[in-house]
Amino acid sequence: MSFRIAVSGAAAEAVRTAVPALVADLVASGITAQDGALWGPAAEEESNKRLGWTEAVAISRPLVAEIEALRAELHAAGVEHIVLAGMGGSSLAPEVITRTAGVDLTVLDSTEPGQVRAALADRLAVSALVVSSKSGSTVETDSQRRVYEQAFTEAGIDPLTRIVIVTDPGSPLDESARAAGYRVFNADPNVGGRYSALTAFGLVPSGLAGVDIAEILDEAESIELALAVDSPENPGLVLGAAIAATSPRRDKLAIVADGTHIVGFADWAEQLIAESTGKEGTGILPVVLETSAPELTEDLPDLQVVRVVDDAGLEQLVDDGTDEIRVSGTLGAQLLVWEYATAVAGRLLGINPFDQPDVESAKIAARGLLDARPEPTPAAFVAAGIEVRGTPEVIGASSDLESAIEVLLEELPENGYLSVQAYVDRVAHPELEELRARLAARAGRPVTFGWGPRFLHSTGQFHKGGPAVGVFLQVTQAVAEDLSIPERPFTFGQLIAAQASGDSSVLADLGRPVLTLTLTDPTTNVAALFDAIG
Repeated sequence: MSFRIAVSGAAAEAVRTAVPALVADLVASGITAQDGALWGPAAEEESNKRLGWTEAVAISRPLVAEIEALRAELHAAGVEHIVLAGMGGSSLAPEVITRTAGVDLTVLDSTEPGQVRAALADRLAVSALVVSSKSGSTVETDSQRRVYEQAFTEAGIDPLTRIVIVTDPGSPLDESARAAGYRVFNADPNVGGRYSALTAFGLVPSGLAGVDIAEILDEAESIELALAVDSPENPGLVLGAAIAATSPRRDKLAIVADGTHIVGFADWAEQLIAESTGKEGTGILPVVLETSAPELTEDLPDLQVVRVVDDAGLEQLVDDGTDEIRVSGTLGAQLLVWEYATAVAGRLLGINPFDQPDVESAKIAARGLLDARPEPTPAAFVAAGIEVRGTPEVIGASSDLESAIEVLLEELPENGYLSVQAYVDRVAHPELEELRARLAARAGRPVTFGWGPRFLHSTGQFHKGGPAVGVFLQVTQAVAEDLSIPERPFTFGQLIAAQASGDSSVLADLGRPVLTLTLTDPTTNVAALFDAIG
C-alpha cells in the first residue's frame, strides 16, 4: 500500500474516540467534495476557495508533458541547473521532492545578501530560474527575480530564455510576465500556498530539475480513494485525529524522520501544520527533530511523537507498544494524506485551516521599516563580538551573553517552547542548526529552528496566532557586503534587517520575550555563541 499508519498510546485513544464522529459527519467525503461548511460558518467563504488541492492530481496531469517539453528545450539550450525563487510552501514542497529524488535544485528562499550572491555565482551560464509566487507581490521573490534578470542580462543571456514564472492566473505577476514575454505556468487559484505541493508550484521546479513528476502524481492518486471514503480506516481521518484529538491535548507534534527514503519531509509538514492550525490562541506546534533529539528522552506530556519510517519501522511500533504515531509510504501519498489530515485537524480544533490572519503583521512592520529605514536600535551590550538586544524582561536582567540566554530560558513557561530564528546565510553557516539540540538539552522543553525570512511565510503564523507560550531567540548577522536590488530603493541587507526587526517588534507587541543576537563576524561569533549555551 502507498501509505500506512500505526498509532499507539494516547494517539490510539484519540483515534478511537474522534474518528467515529468524523465518519458519521461525512468529513472525508465532504473534504473531497470541497464543502467549505465543514469548518463552520465563519470559515465557509474562505474554505470554499481553498479546497482545490483535493483534485490536484487530475488538474496537474496535463502539466507533466508541458514541463517535460520545457525541460528538454532548456537542456538543448545548455541549461543544466535549476534555481527556485520562492518562499514558504512554494519552496518547501519542491525542496522535499527533489531531495528525495536525489535531484539537484538550488532553493533560493532567503534575502541574506551573501546567500543571494552565492546563488548568482553558481553556474549562472547554465542556469534557469523558476520564480514561484501566487500573487507576484512577495517582496523576497520579486527581489530575487530582479537580481537574476540583471545578472543574466549582464552575462549576455536573454532573461526571457532563462526565467520561468509560476503564479496564479490573473495575478499581477501573471499579467506582467506574459506582457514581457516570459514562459508562464498557471497554478490552480483555489489552492493555498502550503497545500500546493501537487500543483504547478511543486511540480514545475521539480520537473525542470529532473524529477519524474508523473510518478509523484501516481503515488498520490493511489491513495485518493482511501482518503475520500468515510471509513474508520481512512488514513487522513486517522492521522488528523491522532495529532489533534488527544486528551489531555498534546499541542506539540514532534516530527521525526530518518531521512533515508524521504528527505526533508518534516520541514514541509512543519509549515503545513503550523500555518494551518496556529491561530485564535490555539494550534499544533510542529517540532522538527533529529532521531537523537533531547526531546525524545524527556518526559514531555504535551509532546506527541510522529515518526516517518519505512515499513519495518511501522511494524516495530505494533510490537513494542511505543506511545507514538508512525507513518510509512511513498512521497506523493504522504503529501496528500498530510494535507487531508491537517484539514481534519482544523475541524477538530474549531479553526479555519485555510487562512493565515497573522502572517501579514510582520510584512507590514517590515515594509514600514523599509520605508523609514531608521538607524538600528543600539545594542544593550556587546559580548564576544555579538550585539545583544531584546525585550525589557530579557535585557533588563542580563549582563553578558550567558546571562541573556539564561534569562530567556527562565521566561519559558512549563507548557512553552523556544523558537530559534536564524536570519543568517544558511549555505555558509549550516552549523547554526546545531543550536536547536543544544538549547533543547539546556531548556528541557521543545525547541524549533527556522531560517529567516522563509519561516515568516509559514511557522511565523503560529508564533503570533498560536498559544502565547513561546520565547524567541533571533540570530542575525551584520552585512559584510551588501547587494542592491535593481529598481528598488532598498538593498538585500536592508530588506532582511527590516524583516527581522519587523518580526521581533510584532512579537514584542504581543508580549512575547525576544532575545536578538547579531553576529558581527559569524565565522568567529558562532563558536562564542555555542560556548555561551554550554
